[in-house]
Amino acid sequence: MHARMRLAALLPLLLLAACTSTPTRTPAAAVPAAEAERQQAQRREVLEGIAAWSLQARVAISNGQKGGSGRLEWNWQDGQYRISLGAPVTRQSWSLSSLPGGGAVLEGIDGGPRQGGDASLLLREATGWEVPVQELAWWVRGLETPGADAIEYGADGRLQRMRAAGWNIEYQEWMPAAGGLPAMPRRMQAERGEARVRLVVDGWSTP
Repeated sequence: MHARMRLAALLPLLLLAACTSTPTRTPAAAVPAAEAERQQAQRREVLEGIAAWSLQARVAISNGQKGGSGRLEWNWQDGQYRISLGAPVTRQSWSLSSLPGGGAVLEGIDGGPRQGGDASLLLREATGWEVPVQELAWWVRGLETPGADAIEYGADGRLQRMRAAGWNIEYQEWMPAAGGLPAMPRRMQAERGEARVRLVVDGWSTP
């Protein structure tokens, strides 16, 4: 009986100790819009000063009923690029490269290399995929294209959503700053109608 009474007396104290030992987490305050824009301007200045970069990623591309996925490598040097895509399941691969005089060449497809003045049109005619190649060079780096219709920042001050050239772009995850690069996108997707491009970046690098 005495043991039960002692336990009953101790129970409120134990409950109080349990409650007081649990820390209260206060949500971080959202970064003000003006500060988010300032941070983005700093990112843009740093990235525009980098003449060469490359990324390795997993990509999924769909256009209604037709789609594909694979490993992507994107190399950029002084405004020229080479995008290589390999599909492990089908063991197919192709590359899209810019040409110094303008336009692009698509290699690794049936019928031999194809060349054209518009990289996005060239890719669509050959694969049926709608990919905004020129704009994507900005978007993959988390940069808004000139004349973007709408820009939205998240509570952390990083770019979260954007609408440009008829596309809706969303950033779901970012990598922390490292290796001379500012914070960079890790997960993103771009959509327009039935067309969708999704990227999960495994790594960024600069020479």
